[in-house]
This record gives sequence, C-alpha cells and structure tokens, in this order.
Amino acid sequence: MRRRLRQVIIIGLTLSLLGIGVPAWSEDDDRNCNDLMAADTPAFVVCTWLAKPDEAADIARFWLDDDGQNMIDSGPLDRISLDCQEPGTECPTGGEGDGEMHDVGAPDVPGAEDGGTPECRNGEECYVDPTGVTVAEKSAAKATPAGQAAQAAAQTPMRVWIDTELADDYKAGRLDEGVKKIAALVAAQPGVVGVRFTSQLGYNQTFGTAEELDAFVSQASAALRKVLPGKKLSAHTVVPLFGCGANEDCKTAMTEKYPLLDPERIGAWLSKGYIDQLALDDGHLATLYATWQIDAKEAQRNQWIQVRARAWDAYAQIAAEDATFAGAQLTGEQLTQAISERVAAPLQDAAAQTVTLWTRWQDASGEVHRVYGEKWQAGDTWEQLKKLGSIRPRLATLYDPAHPEVDPATDLKHLSEVFGQVYLHAA
Repeated sequence: MRRRLRQVIIIGLTLSLLGIGVPAWSEDDDRNCNDLMAADTPAFVVCTWLAKPDEAADIARFWLDDDGQNMIDSGPLDRISLDCQEPGTECPTGGEGDGEMHDVGAPDVPGAEDGGTPECRNGEECYVDPTGVTVAEKSAAKATPAGQAAQAAAQTPMRVWIDTELADDYKAGRLDEGVKKIAALVAAQPGVVGVRFTSQLGYNQTFGTAEELDAFVSQASAALRKVLPGKKLSAHTVVPLFGCGANEDCKTAMTEKYPLLDPERIGAWLSKGYIDQLALDDGHLATLYATWQIDAKEAQRNQWIQVRARAWDAYAQIAAEDATFAGAQLTGEQLTQAISERVAAPLQDAAAQTVTLWTRWQDASGEVHRVYGEKWQAGDTWEQLKKLGSIRPRLATLYDPAHPEVDPATDLKHLSEVFGQVYLHAA
C-alpha cells in the first residue's frame, strides 16, 4: 500500500511539470506550449514545457520500473539532527517536562494534570464560555419557545438563524441586556448561523435621525460580534429609491419621503462590516410607484440593477424578501408567474443570493394568512413551492414559535420540504 502511494505521488509530481513563465523563447521552440492557452491570453504570458509529455513518460518509467526500485533505493532525505554537545551549538534549556517520551494521555512529569483535564472544586464552573453566558442562562434560553424551536429545527436540514428586534432595546437603553439574551439563545443551540437583529430598519418610525440610525447599527453590530464571534449578522430594510430606475421625479419624491433610507448610508453599513446579510423587502413594489406608471415587475428590475451597480454583494449576502404568497388566492397561471417574478427573477438577476418568503402572518384584525393550508392541509401554492427543490438552499422563511400552526417540530419538518434556511423569531 505504501509503495503504491509513493507511485501515485510520483505520477502526480510528474504530471504537474507544466509551467507558465516568461523565459527566452521563439515560436519555433519545441518546448513552446502556447497552443494550449486561450485565444485571449495576454501576449506577455508565455507557456513553456518544463517536461514535454514524452519526457514526462520517461521520468515516470524511471521511478516506477521494477516496481519502483529506484524510488526505494533513493531512500528518505537525510534527517536534520542537532548535537547539543557539539562546540558552538546552543540548545534551549529550562523547558517543562523531563525530556522523556511518555504514552499519549500520560502526565509529562509526576504531578502534572492527567490528559489535560482541569481540577475543579465541587460545584465550581471551570470552563468559562467566551460569550459570557452561564450554564443557568443557557438552560433558561433552551426552555423558551425560541429555544425549543431551535432544538426542533436542528433536527431538520435547514440552517437556523435567530430573528429578533434590538432597536427597541437600544431606544430603551437596554441594548446590552437584549444582546445577552440573544447570546444565551445562540449559545444554547450549537449550529445557529447568525442573528437577524432588526427589521424595517429606517422604514418604520423607530429612529428619527440618520445619526441615531447609524449609531444603532454600529453599536448593535459591535455588541453582537463581541459575544457571538463568528456568527453572521443580518438586517432587513427597504430602499424605495431603487425602484424608481432613471425617473428623476420618482427619485426626488422617494428621497423626500424616506430620508433615512439613503443608499449611500446603507452601503456604508455593508462596507464597514456591520452587516453580513441585507434583506431587501419588495412589499412596496406593487403600489408605491403607480404615480410614475412603474409596475411591480419594472420596479423590481430597477431595484436589482441598482444593487448590482453598487456591488453590494461584494460586501454582504443580499436577500430578497416577499410576503405576497401567504394568503394570496392565485390561479395556476398566476402562481407560475408569481414564482417567476418573485423567486426566480431576483436570483437570475445575480443580485440576490437568497429569497425569503413569508409563509404565515397575522394581520391587524387577527386573520391568519398562510402559504400552506390550515393545519398543513394540501394547497396548490405549497405544492408548487415544493417543486423548487433545486434552489432549496437559496430559499428561506420566517417562523414564530410562539404562534405555531401545529407545533414547532411538525411545522419545521414541513417547512424543510421547501426551505433551506429558517429565521426563528425570539421575542
């Protein structure tokens, strides 16, 4: 087995002797391999065989003939050894250990810790979680509806995010408290991808000035990254200006109506690394631009052109978010068109990497709107979405464990038939 492995290595080395360089050369040089390069290769890039195919075959035969005897005879490279007794050689002293070899897991010296296991007093916590979350706080987080839903979601193939709103905590002066609560929930369930820490950012009435909005984003991001290193941070908003396209009157009106939703400001959040994922809602696209005869399809096209032009996807993952499927009574043709426009188009436009679809929401009157049937009864929309298996990793949804359709385990199992990611709401 070892001899065969050595042969494979030699073959790999031999076949890698194709070099790209800028040596002295001529078109008639028999080592010229420019014909192997693409037609649009710059003229200053020259291809030269370090070993031509026939030479490579000879090299391989040299090492592999006689069952690799030449490789065997070559022997290992000389070991590098150091004689501390040789005059002029200095070897460090004073290191730990007794200088003797010991079995794996055995102490280096008498009295050392056995196998690296810390010595703790009874009842004492020896491990300090880098998030600062205690065992008691993790246990409490697991017992919440979001914590239980996270455990159920972990049994599905879906990637799990925590969806919360820290803007209210920030306004109330309790940002650290809100962040710690979310940190406990994330720490309680290994595998959570990240946290969506705000929705309708700058669109609702939570913040009154651009400075206040910027301060919230930067401080919330810093606080979350401190206690949740390595986790993704997401935010949801809208950019009404994008739907206008080149219509100057529309752009002027949108700028005046939504002064906080300046694309330059949002782009700065991305370039500064405050946000790893930005979800752009398209709920306003169907009606907001009627004055300028811009329909939903054109507004959406305008939006994604602007996103691409600003290269936002170079800084963060961009997601499209849509709630129109939940509760909509669509014919077969309308449903096909909606999937094409609301799901396929953002992905095909190469601006959005994922699409988040609302599957269940409750309006102000208490009426529940669903993509699927009540108690998961069969429905045309749901059955059509289940056929999008090829893009399932790019589809995400929101789930509120405090208002389940049946129970979290049942609901999340059904959702995993369509979606590759889920955002679990944590109050």
